[in-house]
Amino acid sequence: MEIYLVRHTSVNVPSGYAYGHTDAGLSDTFEAEAEAVKKNLAGLVFDNVWCSPLTRCVRLADYCGYPDAIRDDRLKELNFGEWEMKSWDELTDARSKEWFEDCINVPAPGGESFSDQYKRVAAFLDGVRQGNYRRICIFTHGGVLRSARVYAGEYSIEEALAYTSAYGEVIKLQF
Repeated sequence: MEIYLVRHTSVNVPSGYAYGHTDAGLSDTFEAEAEAVKKNLAGLVFDNVWCSPLTRCVRLADYCGYPDAIRDDRLKELNFGEWEMKSWDELTDARSKEWFEDCINVPAPGGESFSDQYKRVAAFLDGVRQGNYRRICIFTHGGVLRSARVYAGEYSIEEALAYTSAYGEVIKLQF
């Protein structure tokens, strides 16, 4: 099975802000970025297409010709809980220190840890792999791409945070 993972295009959020589950708007460069993604996917036929239900993924899936992509909450970005739409510089309490030291295992207050996100992405991928698919596409977020790559064995969960996918990046995994 081939899985094409597509990270959403750039968002209209200042750099350095946590916006995981926030339904953030897209930047003014959306159309140009989306056109590049569409060209990267040209000629590929997918047995099924999924996307995060957040607008930044739904709009990209729509633009690329997949308005009926199946929305799945497990494909959302990391939930930053109380920290949604706060700058990293604002997070100065003891909870943030603990999270910054071990965000793999320590959840954001009212949110989740990277390990929590990995578990929900792995559950999604386990289900998809039980289907009779040859090639699928998923429009999603950077954290989901990281989780999927850990799932595929490209790197360990401890190494995952060193890898950041670019906006609009398309990654192919083979199972």
